[in-house]
Amino acid sequence: MRIGTALTPGATRVMFLGSGELGKEVVIALQRYGVEVVAVDRYPHAPGQQVAHRAHVIDMTDPVVLRRLVEQERPHIIVPEIEAIATPTLAAIESEGLARVVPTARAVALTMNREGIRTLAAETLGLPTSPYVFADSLEGLRAGAAKVGYPCFVKPIMSSSGKGQSMLRSEAEVEAAWRYSQEGGRVKNARIIVEGRIDFDYEITLLTVRALDGRGEVATRFCEPIGHRQEQGDYVESWQPQPMSPAAQAEARRIAQAVTDNLGGLGLFGVELFVRGDQVWFSEVSPRPHDTGMVTMVTQAQSEFELHARAILGLPVSTALRDTGASAVIYGGVAGEGVAFEGMEQALAVPTAEVRLFGKPEAFPRRRMGVALAAGATVEEARERARTAAGRVRPVLP
Repeated sequence: MRIGTALTPGATRVMFLGSGELGKEVVIALQRYGVEVVAVDRYPHAPGQQVAHRAHVIDMTDPVVLRRLVEQERPHIIVPEIEAIATPTLAAIESEGLARVVPTARAVALTMNREGIRTLAAETLGLPTSPYVFADSLEGLRAGAAKVGYPCFVKPIMSSSGKGQSMLRSEAEVEAAWRYSQEGGRVKNARIIVEGRIDFDYEITLLTVRALDGRGEVATRFCEPIGHRQEQGDYVESWQPQPMSPAAQAEARRIAQAVTDNLGGLGLFGVELFVRGDQVWFSEVSPRPHDTGMVTMVTQAQSEFELHARAILGLPVSTALRDTGASAVIYGGVAGEGVAFEGMEQALAVPTAEVRLFGKPEAFPRRRMGVALAAGATVEEARERARTAAGRVRPVLP
């Protein structure tokens, strides 16, 4: 890979579609290699835009606007960070050779909605998943829940950060779950997936990297499994490594490689899996760094963001674990613009603790505004330190 100098005619240009906290860290990693970065989002001053060379605010679901911007900026590589993108336009851009889409336009289209990726995993690849039914009406939800059984989970096929997701415990909750799924989906009249509950011991994210090896061929590497805890469909804390039996770890890697081999391309994938004993079930996959993987900023020699940047550029990668560690989310706590943060000195007094504040211009009580990280001799010690540090950071209105 030949990398030009940023802001010169020979620059290597990468465009991010979506510029949140995960994209921000990849932008920083790319800039360490001299890459020129263009950050695009639906609102101004998104985290990734604050560290990019140039920033644009557009509706990324508008195919005409999206194509016009790509033709204006002429990126060599396009990195989608969110689901709400005009994917047919990305496919056309890729097929015409205007830019390389990471990992591929097909992978982005399949993973942007739960229907595409679940059908691929369960029906095309024959991988174990929870029982599921798709529905596009209240009555469809009612019938689907009856088929998979209670309790079950209702999720819009297009949503993020737990929006629109709920657990359905009985038929009496069907109407409320339907309304919530429609409020939280990325599109109106959202189609949903009804998932049966699996009695699992724990869930993991297996960060899977497709990168070039020394012979220039694509090789798959795996990070140590990341355990995590969720509330309302959104991650609250994560830790690495999550202990697993050798058989379960081998099965997790088999499933992750089957999915990512099919999706193709280069880059890092966040593969979500359920585990019970030696059994493993596929849940979801993101063709980009994963929120639970923020823990790798304190645990790995190369964080998930560095791995993604290196893989995109065709550079060597290492998934070596450096420390046992954990992450804990710092929420907005308040609603307003330009919030300030107090208690940083107390948070950073926790042994091994680090804090990353994302710089989001507007806060909501449940919006993720930062993350605390900590290493420890054990997972339990690291989790306690990360939670303590996160709890000491206090968002306040100006």
